[in-house]
Amino acid sequence: MASVAEQLNKVVEKTERLIELCSALQEENDLLKLENQSLSTALNVSKQKGKELEEKLRILKVARSFSETSEKTLDIKQKINEFVQEIDKCIVLLKK
Repeated sequence: MASVAEQLNKVVEKTERLIELCSALQEENDLLKLENQSLSTALNVSKQKGKELEEKLRILKVARSFSETSEKTLDIKQKINEFVQEIDKCIVLLKK
């Protein structure tokens, strides 16, 4: 009879250890779930920040293209004015 009682005690002890292990694993699982949520949130924030930066970059590129166009336009206007002045000088010389 003692061996049956000993076996029963061993089964009870192992069951208690399994319950403790299960509880510890459940706590670890809960912590990992929280960490996962935190990392997912951080990832979403980073993605959003990346999209915002890409949009700012796009706007900056468009703004630069307008400023370059504006500079080119001023250069062209200045050259046209110079040509007009030269033509006017030529006309004055031809009239003499």
